[in-house]
Amino acid sequence: MESRFRILFLIIALTHLSGCAATRGLFGLGRAEAPPPAAEPPGQVVDPEVERREIKEARIDSENFELGAFAGIMSIEDFGSNVVYGARLAYHVTEGFFVEGTAGTTEGDLTSFEILSGDARLIDDDERRLTYYNLNLGYNIFPGEAFLGEGRAYNTNLYLIAGLGSTRFAGDDRFTVNYGAGFRFLLSDTLAIHIDFRDHLFDIDLLGEEKTVHNLEGHLGLTVFF
Repeated sequence: MESRFRILFLIIALTHLSGCAATRGLFGLGRAEAPPPAAEPPGQVVDPEVERREIKEARIDSENFELGAFAGIMSIEDFGSNVVYGARLAYHVTEGFFVEGTAGTTEGDLTSFEILSGDARLIDDDERRLTYYNLNLGYNIFPGEAFLGEGRAYNTNLYLIAGLGSTRFAGDDRFTVNYGAGFRFLLSDTLAIHIDFRDHLFDIDLLGEEKTVHNLEGHLGLTVFF
């Protein structure tokens, strides 16, 4: 009996005095020590080196007026196609809307009827001069940028335009409706190039029956902001 008490006493003594983590964990009398902190994470494997380019953009000048001239081709229905030239003045109300006044002139040729009939003339030679004056409203629908080379960006605008006016042709002033589209390319803060396509509609009755004629125009222009 005495030997049994000795064995029990030794077991209790070993349980309380042993520093072995496995023994403490086995009898639920202690917790395992926390593992040492992990080493710091390695640095970034790839270190990108992006070189930023300095791009100088052409901007619309702070002023809202635009003045310029244009030249191109205008087709007068039944009277052939000839050179047209004129001037434009625009006021930019907002970044999207602008008001534009244009004036242009061209000259009509002989009609097919006049050529085939010999000496018959529908109108005199001095009445073949066509001159128009229009007041239009335009809207920039697609503002954007054009890149030439690696370091140059230019502001651009694709716009729609329409308006009313008066056309002097064949000895009479005729109420005119015009509409079309254009593309503005800003060369610098103050200079811009325009490419425009427009249709001028008015009524005419030279052959005894009144009809609405379409007079198509395409021109290239240069304007200055001030």
